[in-house]
Amino acid sequence: MPQHPFPRHALARLPSAFPLIRTLVLLLAGCGTAAAQDIGTLNPQPLPPIERPDDPKTPAKELFGRKTSPAPMEARTIGYYTSGCLAGGVALPVTGKTWQVMRLSRNRNWGHPNLIKFLERFASKVPAIGWNGLLVGDMAQPRGGPMLTGHWSHQVGLDADIWLTPMPDRVLAAPEREEMFATNVVADDWLDVDPKIWSQKYIDLLKTAAKNPEIERVLVNPAIKKALCRDVKGDRSWLHKLRPVLGHNYHFHVRIRCPQDSPNCKSQPAPPNDEGCGKDLDWWFSEKMLTIKPGKSKPILMSALPPACRQVLVAQ
Repeated sequence: MPQHPFPRHALARLPSAFPLIRTLVLLLAGCGTAAAQDIGTLNPQPLPPIERPDDPKTPAKELFGRKTSPAPMEARTIGYYTSGCLAGGVALPVTGKTWQVMRLSRNRNWGHPNLIKFLERFASKVPAIGWNGLLVGDMAQPRGGPMLTGHWSHQVGLDADIWLTPMPDRVLAAPEREEMFATNVVADDWLDVDPKIWSQKYIDLLKTAAKNPEIERVLVNPAIKKALCRDVKGDRSWLHKLRPVLGHNYHFHVRIRCPQDSPNCKSQPAPPNDEGCGKDLDWWFSEKMLTIKPGKSKPILMSALPPACRQVLVAQ
């Protein structure tokens, strides 16, 4: 059964017995699922000009998707993870000692400086758990904002996708970065992880991410959350940050908190303090949930973004 982003129209179908899940889905549905396995290109071409860029009906993704450089402004995040933009974005270097950026043709390795620092620190810790380094997927566009493909979130420079594949012990060639696939750790029936792939190293990797105080959430496939609930021994204090979201079987999604330098950044409510291993998790495996078909969402217009995003868009 194929995985899919959680459709907005399905919110009405959520059982009233699960008010917590209703809240979580409303908060997380906008995260979407990145098309992490869509291959890139070695010869990216500029998008054609928009005939009427000032038309209020022009989707914001068409405008932000054409910006190839950051806004020359003081770094700050503006708005919410699923409805905002990024000023003064910083690029994660495409190759570090313990990380490499994938799908370079997408130009989505941008973020708030706090995200860049977090990723560099996180990457430096993973060799100690037997994970050679991180393969980093989509972060944000140079000026954040809605993306042409793959995400509802990742708009304010505080989100990043990490592949569930350890970095090789060599620098990947350009074709590999554009065309290789990440590891799917979920079984074919989507009800659990693949026992031939799942191991303690995955648990240690996710724990290392979640234990960082800057992390708001780590988004994983429901099957991965199920495996964590079953397999984590000892310290389980970090499990509440691991939130189930459809997709996320090839990668996991880290989200850091709003920076202090960004008063217009809208925080996400803190996750529940419980481990999230009870009936709320069981619901993700219900027949109703497994048979929901993906829906289409309307493109976000500039009028739906914070007014300051217009300044970010046109800054030169």
